[in-house]
Amino acid sequence: MTRQKPNILIVMTDHFRGDLTFKDSNVPLPNIQRLAKEGVRFTNAYTVSAHCCPARASLMTGVYPSKHGIVNNVGNGTALRTGLDSSVETWSKILKADGYNMSYTGKWHVESEKGPETYGWKTFGKVNAVEKNNNSLFGADKPSRKDLEKVISEGVFVERDGWDPMLMGGKKKKPFSESHEYQGTIKAIEELKSLAKKKNPWCLFVSWVGPHDPYTPYEPFASMFDPEKIKLPPNFRDSFKDRPVIYRRQREVFDKLSEKDVKKAIAYYYGFCAELDYMFGMILEELDGTGQRDNTIVVFLADHGDMLGEHGMFLKGIPAFEGAYKIPLIVRWPKGIKKNGRDVASIAKILDLGPTLLEAVGARALKPSHGKSLLPLLTGKEKDGKRKEMYCQMSGVELYYTQRVMRDGKYKYVFNGFDYDELYDLQKDPYEKKNLINSPKLKKLKRKLLLKLWDWAEKTEDVVTSRYPLTALPAIGPWKKFRKKEK
Repeated sequence: MTRQKPNILIVMTDHFRGDLTFKDSNVPLPNIQRLAKEGVRFTNAYTVSAHCCPARASLMTGVYPSKHGIVNNVGNGTALRTGLDSSVETWSKILKADGYNMSYTGKWHVESEKGPETYGWKTFGKVNAVEKNNNSLFGADKPSRKDLEKVISEGVFVERDGWDPMLMGGKKKKPFSESHEYQGTIKAIEELKSLAKKKNPWCLFVSWVGPHDPYTPYEPFASMFDPEKIKLPPNFRDSFKDRPVIYRRQREVFDKLSEKDVKKAIAYYYGFCAELDYMFGMILEELDGTGQRDNTIVVFLADHGDMLGEHGMFLKGIPAFEGAYKIPLIVRWPKGIKKNGRDVASIAKILDLGPTLLEAVGARALKPSHGKSLLPLLTGKEKDGKRKEMYCQMSGVELYYTQRVMRDGKYKYVFNGFDYDELYDLQKDPYEKKNLINSPKLKKLKRKLLLKLWDWAEKTEDVVTSRYPLTALPAIGPWKKFRKKEK
């Protein structure tokens, strides 16, 4: 096989906010910004579920959680399912069959029954693959604060009666060279050198755990951002008066933090992102050195974001705010992309990556697939702005909820099976401070968005609820005849 087919380099992070990679970001990330200047940045890229395993399974299979079956994290006793449904396939196996050398390192977190090797990957370095269920809820096997302070300095903690101390962030005491991420990056560079010498095209997937909480960067990155200069998000003091009660209850965890500690946690998160950007630059530099830069598709993305102080909260899951759902998605391919340095506003989803790569290399499509190739947007053959709809599925984290998100243009509707719904105008209210669900002026809009939600539910085989009176909570039901008549 000749070198005409492009190589593929994917660098994936965990908990990385999409807006930190935008042009107006106040966090210097020179290597990620370099990639954007040399490629295409998607400013409305979304995960399909703000939870690690469902999102990663959708990335690998190109289908929604309702189809692949992984609806919450697999490595604990509350997992509803631990293996991918047998009806789905992965784009990695298709690339493998098409002659690609496939290499994977880092966090897997797709399922706990099978590892990357089952899906066509050769693994190297440290791979967090098949996990055992962690049922130690009642044990005392978690590190104490005293234990954590042996490896972390200037830590930000949330103390909770009867629970292990929650470390939000801090400075790692060990030198950066001993970082698992750094050592994994060195191994990735060695693997890249090896792959570049081979005859067949290659696909290298580097999956970092950072900047997942706790936010614990190494020096010099840990001290890169001054907490006193950190500005709290405009919605930090959101009252949640018109939002589901569970949001207020969850925020009570973070209400234990002082504003000073909130700023410190945010500063550590920024430092963690800067640390990853530095290592990303190391990989890009090595790619340049191989002479294969021009015909290599480079992708930088994350499984989901982090609320990072917005609405007074951190992390992800419930609720469905933009900070948790928007992800970075930047693609560079000098030989295949024209008009580099563009920002694309069309909706892009994490499950679109597989179809994009397969079309780019001329391989067969995924079957089944809910994703849509982004290649026409990358090449400029499709006009930006046509893709306006986004559908997300959330079935809970380690506590079970039913939540669905439907975005159409500037409006976002959130169906909450556990409380009242939400409606936001993201153009007028980008920080989602005002719930418009009870606005009489938007009654027709609410119906329209709910009908679209049912369309997507049917398309993705998503059993949102049942017709039993106490569970049939959506204001409009899913009957096809009714939907057709309404349209």
